[in-house]
Amino acid sequence: MKRISELMSLKGRVAVITGGAGHIGSAMAEALAELSANIVILDISLESCLSVCESISKGYAVETLPLAVNLGQEEHIRTVPADVVSKFGRLDILVNCAAFVGTSNLPGWVAPFEEQSADTWRQALDVNLTAPFTLTQACTPALRNSGNGSVINVASIYGLVGPDMHLYKGTEMGNPAAYAASKGGLLQLTRWLATVLAPDVRVNAISPGGVSRGQPEVFQRRYIERTPLKRMAIEEDFKGAVAYLASDLSSYVTGQNIIVDGGWATW
Repeated sequence: MKRISELMSLKGRVAVITGGAGHIGSAMAEALAELSANIVILDISLESCLSVCESISKGYAVETLPLAVNLGQEEHIRTVPADVVSKFGRLDILVNCAAFVGTSNLPGWVAPFEEQSADTWRQALDVNLTAPFTLTQACTPALRNSGNGSVINVASIYGLVGPDMHLYKGTEMGNPAAYAASKGGLLQLTRWLATVLAPDVRVNAISPGGVSRGQPEVFQRRYIERTPLKRMAIEEDFKGAVAYLASDLSSYVTGQNIIVDGGWATW
């Protein structure tokens, strides 16, 4: 029987993290690097990708690759597997973390429902849902060849439950319909892919709750009051879940959604 340390190890494997220069994406990339995976940081800004790659390279004895990709452009997305395989010879783990979120600066996004824009809805679904579909599809041959293929989709509690708009009262924050719809769609795509890509590739999801990032005090107070563990998340709260789903610790787990929300969705 293998030891836990053997099951956790990602030595020799290659992980692609979309949104890898962001808050949660970079934390997840660091977690996988800690387990000895080589890391591909994919984001829209090459400068940001390079910065994260440099930080990981300094901290861990792994190789990195920065990839600047516009996830709203299918032709850009479909170049990713070839770029990764060209450098590393393989692709084992795909973390779909990039997304438009509640604080994204888009017209007709954080607005009353009557003012939310159909154009912005389409943009959000392109990045939050269509891009994971397209990238997973493009990466599937390499993931099948891996022998350890794992796809991890980063969804949200708002793909599971409706929003309490009272939380946002008196702030400039909001909870757009397109965000919730795209994250709910990503969870169903996870289940669909889990059955279709089995037994070669495992597909699971992580649904984060609210992450503390300097939101207005009144919002944080209301949010914490509704959370059983009485705090908002921090980025490192997601490292354990991604390490579990990426590694052989979860070799018999597929089609599942790990909710990391301090108990928010249990009410």
